[in-house]
Amino acid sequence: MPVSRRLFLGLILAASALAQENLDATVERALKEFAVPGMAVMVVKDGKVLHTKGYGVRKLGDPAPVTRKTMFGIASNTKAFTAAALAMLVEEGKLKWDDPVLQYLPWFQMYDPYVTRELTVRDLLVHRSGLGLGAGDLMYFPPTDLGRDEILRRMRYVKPATSFRSRYAYDNALYIAAGQVVAAASGKNWDDFLKERIFKPLGMNSTNTTIRDFKPGDDIAMPHAKADGKLQSIEPGNCDNWGAAAAINSNLEDLSRWVLLQLGRGTSNGTKLFSEAQSREMWSPVTIMPTRPGNGPMAAVSPTFSTYALGWNVSDYRGRKLVHHTGGLPGMVTRVTLAPDLNLGVVVLTNQETGSAFNSVTYTVLDHYMGASGTDWVAVMSAAQKKREAEAEATVTKAASKRDTASKSPLPVASYAGRYRDAWYGDVLIEEKDGKLGIRFSHSPDLAGTLEHWQQDTFVARWHKRTLLADAYVTFSLKPDGSVDEVKMSAVSPATDFSFDFHDLLLKPVAKDAKPY
Repeated sequence: MPVSRRLFLGLILAASALAQENLDATVERALKEFAVPGMAVMVVKDGKVLHTKGYGVRKLGDPAPVTRKTMFGIASNTKAFTAAALAMLVEEGKLKWDDPVLQYLPWFQMYDPYVTRELTVRDLLVHRSGLGLGAGDLMYFPPTDLGRDEILRRMRYVKPATSFRSRYAYDNALYIAAGQVVAAASGKNWDDFLKERIFKPLGMNSTNTTIRDFKPGDDIAMPHAKADGKLQSIEPGNCDNWGAAAAINSNLEDLSRWVLLQLGRGTSNGTKLFSEAQSREMWSPVTIMPTRPGNGPMAAVSPTFSTYALGWNVSDYRGRKLVHHTGGLPGMVTRVTLAPDLNLGVVVLTNQETGSAFNSVTYTVLDHYMGASGTDWVAVMSAAQKKREAEAEATVTKAASKRDTASKSPLPVASYAGRYRDAWYGDVLIEEKDGKLGIRFSHSPDLAGTLEHWQQDTFVARWHKRTLLADAYVTFSLKPDGSVDEVKMSAVSPATDFSFDFHDLLLKPVAKDAKPY
């Protein structure tokens, strides 16, 4: 072999080794800096899996390591699978992207009759229906006992925040509807369609759509969250009733096949699931998302354009197009990123709730392949996270400073007790015992706690399950005769996950012996 060729190959090998060493070091630092017990990282380039590795442990206090086979809940990365299922049905002529949803779900209604009539299959995927951010999420998050169709039947009572197709606002509920459209058009429920038409053909043999498929001893990452500042493992949440939005569980081994399919424009290792035309359709921007410039190093990750396509975000990074999505469940967050013109895919799965960890790793990999290495993304993301946390804490502190600590509730405590009803969520019970109030959401076992008086007619719901990090103000409005007219809620901290859409509730008192709803 000529000397020049040997030297060239030697430089490539040295660069690869350096990249591997740098990636490992970045992941290990991210685990420590962001208190993440375990992480799984995959890099796919030019049709090959270059890196697939687990780091850390599946569960705090247990030495079992994360591996490429360790299962994680991928949450909203499920949405791209739902879009692919619909694309396959489009190709088979069983539906069209711009068909009315009523053609498949004739019983489905939105709050506005015009939106009900005009809503299309495409609209279900692109977050422009007029719903507010996360509207209706409390019907399935935290886990509830409401079924998919019942959730969709109640959507007719969720009031819009904006006019139809005028503004982006992320929602999950309409992906549940998309899953039911898959079922109506194919004759198979969403879960079975994915298993038979996507997972099995690709060889994604471990991937499933419900945690009920797991058995004792399976290689599963446990989610982790903080309670009163201390990190602890929590039980995985059941996502069955919002399946098409968030229910898939998978691992690096299986997701490598999914990423290769996406980068292969619908074909992977000779298996074709959808055409290149449908791949373009799913990656074509539909809804413009707001952007804002970042400061300092964070300016690099502030896109010049950001859009939502069909199950994917489409934006830019360092002048290149990215197709990507994140997913978040209690105690577990993930990210899938594609850079199509580099034929590059990056997957990061974590068993903690901070996106700073997966962003640190993702941007380190992207920078390597874009020739822009040099930014310490762990340090940058850490500083940004601390700034966000400080701002959220300042908001909470400011509210506390304005509290009238001398005020007392105008009514005797027992006068606030009763059954309250929201048109879309259902019943919330406020109960008095020994002079203290408790609150309990009838469909959500995790949403049970105590009501602490804040000031005047406002209390704070302190949830017994402290890992929720979602304490909420509960404010009673009174009628002229002093009885309760209605109850409204709002999150105490701006850092509360948007899926706790307490602010969308309008609770009205009903008879204590009223039929549960």
